[in-house]
Amino acid sequence: MQSTALLKYAEMRLPRYTSYPTAPRFSADVDRKTYADWLGAAPADRDVSLYLHIPFCRSMCWYCGCHTTITRQDEPILDYLNVLRQEIGMVADHVSAPLPIGEVHFGGGTPTIIEPEEFLSLMALLRERYLFGQKTGVAVEIDPRRLTAAMAQALGEGGVGRASLGVQSFDPVVQKAINRIQTEQQTADAVAHLRKAGVTGINFDLIYGLPHQTVRSCVETVQAAVAMRPERFAVFGYAHVPSFKKHQRMIDENVLPDASARTDQALAISEALCEAGYRQIGLDHFALPDDDLVLAQSSGTLRRNFQGYTTDNCETLIGFGASAIGRSQAGYVQNEVPPGLYASHIASGRLATTKGYRLTDEDRLRAAIIERLMCDFTVDIKAIATAHGRDPKVLLGGNARLTTMANDGVLDIADGVITVSQDHRFVIRAVAAAFDAYIDDAQRTHSKAA
Repeated sequence: MQSTALLKYAEMRLPRYTSYPTAPRFSADVDRKTYADWLGAAPADRDVSLYLHIPFCRSMCWYCGCHTTITRQDEPILDYLNVLRQEIGMVADHVSAPLPIGEVHFGGGTPTIIEPEEFLSLMALLRERYLFGQKTGVAVEIDPRRLTAAMAQALGEGGVGRASLGVQSFDPVVQKAINRIQTEQQTADAVAHLRKAGVTGINFDLIYGLPHQTVRSCVETVQAAVAMRPERFAVFGYAHVPSFKKHQRMIDENVLPDASARTDQALAISEALCEAGYRQIGLDHFALPDDDLVLAQSSGTLRRNFQGYTTDNCETLIGFGASAIGRSQAGYVQNEVPPGLYASHIASGRLATTKGYRLTDEDRLRAAIIERLMCDFTVDIKAIATAHGRDPKVLLGGNARLTTMANDGVLDIADGVITVSQDHRFVIRAVAAAFDAYIDDAQRTHSKAA
């Protein structure tokens, strides 16, 4: 049964806190020159992560919130890959020595829209310009409807160890309403192809809050999905923002679940996955008991980044491709979003960075607190503030959001330690927002845009 506090906070429009500060704070004050300086300062003895964005799909899923372009032709994709290769080389030329790579992630769009030989060529280039080790992890996002046995084989040959498959919902009524028809058999075939190719880590993405979705259809989707026994699940709430994503206007708002129904669906999915033997990781991930995420959560070393919950502890992330976001010790950078403008920068021999954010000491302090809340549901404010040379009273004193949530029974505060109850883990973003110095500005911006 939902508590009053759970309903009060569950559907607040808040960031997912995969970064802090969040992307709306990015500005043109950080440009390609800034990024060049930050690249030059990247430590050559510390692992970095790479993210490659492939912004193309064959059809548009109406719920999608990603930066992607629909194309039926291969030529735009091949042209883009040529530009991407140029950027990979350009970035490598800006560092003093080849950087060691801890993690590589291919995102989209649909990364597996490219041909097998193109994927292998990209991996070969990355290995040529950067230092890969035996423990370097490679992950890719996959649309099971488009995955061929040949592509799965190429992924295995290229060193992919983890694949994230978009499932969302197996309910045919929901699938029709979101323009994504995907059978259980297609998904099972994709899993079989990947496992045969040696890709041993399989993740399914599920979404609740979709049109016509019900608790029953959510649970039935979970039951069908766990029969395929993926190692992990990521479960997200659908964000309906047609003012930002115009294709979402194809979704009938009258058949979207309300806040109470969405919360019921999230709780039902969580309960069904836990009953099936998965452990809940943070807010929205689930994993089998022997998974690295479970071990990281148990040891207090779980991290959160743009891919969600992770064991990736690299401080530097280099983003390649249109709209890709990168991170360094100094701050965040983002490439030009439209693929054409991104390509024009790279073709002219310029880094494609057009905005970003320079971190302050206070940002780092608040980021550390927010990450521990999002990962552990508890945080020692005194310890973190002291480690950053700050007075914890600045964070705790006069914090109206925190006080209100404590009075609502969402959290406890004792000797500077904040603990969120198990019953209220679904509103952890609201607790994190209490330490977001920019949240009021972000909410005003969102309200105007909407």
